[in-house]
Amino acid sequence: MSTPAGEDDFLYEFEAEVGEELILAETSHPEEPSDLPVTEWLFDPADAERDEVGLRGILGAVEALEGDSRPDRRLTDGRT
Repeated sequence: MSTPAGEDDFLYEFEAEVGEELILAETSHPEEPSDLPVTEWLFDPADAERDEVGLRGILGAVEALEGDSRPDRRLTDGRT
């Protein structure tokens, strides 16, 4: 399966944006207990964890699409 050149550019940019969001999610430390009561939390730590898992899934899907569109990359990184 191959992708048009413009789609490769889109995937690259999308991968970069998702990667940045993932870094923010990883560094936010929502699992640390807060001194605030639950009613004053800005977000639920379980929601933040689900968001991080979702971002990892999106990043994996983008990488799979990129791998399908770059046969030479599969040869150089050990994938078949």
